[in-house]
Amino acid sequence: MDQQIEVKANDHTLHGKYTNNMQVTQTKEEFVIDFFNIFPPTGQLVSRVISSPSQFKRMLEAMAESLKKYEEQFGPISKSETPDERKIGFKTD
Repeated sequence: MDQQIEVKANDHTLHGKYTNNMQVTQTKEEFVIDFFNIFPPTGQLVSRVISSPSQFKRMLEAMAESLKKYEEQFGPISKSETPDERKIGFKTD
């Protein structure tokens, strides 16, 4: 029997967050994906997603498939320059 799942989202969440940088860290039990909005001289953490390893792998496969479809439709995407990670870090108040 198929179960229908209703997903709820408020207006604030539906607007989304812009990100131009991300960082992934992992432990044996989980992956932590931090999304940043960096505009020098400052930046802001806009979202953190914590996922199990198996779900993280499914997300990567889904993103790779989506990227493939995008490039088939619109052409190849050029990679942007990788930022110097030594210049990006959390500031705590």
